[in-house]
Amino acid sequence: MKFPDSFIWGAATSAYQVEGAADEDGRGVSVWDVFCEKEGKILDGSNGKAACDQYHLMEEDVELMAEMGIQAYRFSLSWSRILPEGIGAVNQKGIDYYNRLIDCLLRHGIEPFVTLHHWDLPQTLQEKGGWMNPESVSWFGNFARIAAQAFSDRVKHFITFNEPQCFIGLGYYGDYHAPGLNCSMREAFLAAHHVLMAHGQAVKELRKYGKQPLQIGFAPAGKFTYPKTDSHKDVEAAKKMLTDILPLEEWWWSMTWWSDPIFLGKYPENVAEKYKDILPAATKEDIELISQPVDFIGQNIYDGRMVECGKDGEPFFTPEPLGFPHTHIKSPVTPEILYWMPKFLYERYQKPVVITENGMSNGDIVSADGKVHDGCRIAYVERYLSNLKRAVSEVPVKAYFHWSLIDNFEWAYGYQERFGLIYVDYPTQKRIIKDSGYWYRDVIASNGECLP
Repeated sequence: MKFPDSFIWGAATSAYQVEGAADEDGRGVSVWDVFCEKEGKILDGSNGKAACDQYHLMEEDVELMAEMGIQAYRFSLSWSRILPEGIGAVNQKGIDYYNRLIDCLLRHGIEPFVTLHHWDLPQTLQEKGGWMNPESVSWFGNFARIAAQAFSDRVKHFITFNEPQCFIGLGYYGDYHAPGLNCSMREAFLAAHHVLMAHGQAVKELRKYGKQPLQIGFAPAGKFTYPKTDSHKDVEAAKKMLTDILPLEEWWWSMTWWSDPIFLGKYPENVAEKYKDILPAATKEDIELISQPVDFIGQNIYDGRMVECGKDGEPFFTPEPLGFPHTHIKSPVTPEILYWMPKFLYERYQKPVVITENGMSNGDIVSADGKVHDGCRIAYVERYLSNLKRAVSEVPVKAYFHWSLIDNFEWAYGYQERFGLIYVDYPTQKRIIKDSGYWYRDVIASNGECLP
């Protein structure tokens, strides 16, 4: 069995994690530039000023993608590279860089998927209140308009936000990510509401200024569940845990809190009732803006927790046995999640699914033969893709993007985690395609037929 002929095999990165050239060609300062300067926030004391230097090595990276047979590249735009002040004057050199990248991808037969925002808000806008400022809706809409005018003649696929769960939950409500505010829950809810409105405004601007019919989506994360067995009771227990229980415990990680307003036109009632005293007032006009029609639901999926139905009929998490497999970054290895979550997503939202991120961090090293033998990554991705192969026979899944194309700056972990199909020796910026990159090439060439 193969994947559908229209299925897209891709890889993904984000601007701050790979571009480097932070002080070049008019780029402005982002919240991550500032956050990295705070003592103790980045595990190895590093920053993304140089990262993988993709700004200068872009053509080499695209050639490596082509060598691996990658069909699509999901990358994000650096807002502060295009608009150094967040609003106002456009930096033409920033536009020129992304035009070169897009044109290079297309010359190599690689489809560009553009993410507008992957966590790196311009610092000037953060100083105006960031996502807690209601003007952030128009700021982001303006950015989307500029992106549509500059790139949509060649770019068909746009994603508005990547993982608002992280930059609001870990960066506003917490201080683990930029901007590191540790704000109140009331303020975090307000910021989240503005992000969702900004998403809707961006969709409107992309539709209005797009130079061709566009495919537009959204790429949240979340805490996910899957059933212990295929029994009806366990499946319903996993869904109940996903949609009714987890959102009440940590709403900022909730799938439903972020996706229901976009795809169903309403906030989930259980969370809204619990936190009604601190929620911002959501008007009819707000919800209409948030729920602008989109074409697909992106989802970043790495792991989940197994759920079963208890004797009392209530769901509970199945305990992990001793020695349960985990990745280098300590994420559990749960390949079943790439079968069940596309099914749960499509059942709830009735939109085609795009796996916008999936992959693992591994303790990769260069062997004596000069190669990187990352068998653990191959075993991981093979199991996950085999489950996705089962899913695509039942629900519409359009694409899979491996995270990540290339080793990069892994946020608060600095350069200590390696997710890439391509190894980077950071002092020299030398690239080496790992064994997993060549294995992925074979998967793509067979359109998944080689998968179990």
